[in-house]
Amino acid sequence: MAHDTETRTVILGVTASDAHVIANHLIAYSLRAHGFHVINLGPCTSVAEFAAAHSDHPEAEAIIVGSLNGHAYEDLQDLPEFRAKGLLGCPVILGGNLSVGSRKDTDRTNQFYDLGVEVVLSDPELLPAVLDELRSPAPLSAALS
Repeated sequence: MAHDTETRTVILGVTASDAHVIANHLIAYSLRAHGFHVINLGPCTSVAEFAAAHSDHPEAEAIIVGSLNGHAYEDLQDLPEFRAKGLLGCPVILGGNLSVGSRKDTDRTNQFYDLGVEVVLSDPELLPAVLDELRSPAPLSAALS
């Protein structure tokens, strides 16, 4: 839950090759109901656009990226470069359908972590708790993955 004395800001968007927005809007609505200020970039958002939004809103505590088409890994290939340049200085949370086909590859999660994603989330209802944990000095619990 948001603190009474501050508005917490997050940046939300859907990966560059993905135009699915229903879940994006539902997540934005839910986060706003929890007191967050949501900068919603909508569908087809590149890593460069997430970085530009973070530059415009340095108070953002996280970038939340969704994907339903299974191509998030390809769409986030620029993430390490933007991280190295210091252009994405907040945690990146990723969720949705992260692989193509009905068979899910558990190695894919580790590949997202290798790209610089801090949290791979399967249940968007956990977002407020994850955002709270990211603010705390204690490490994220393994149960959130």
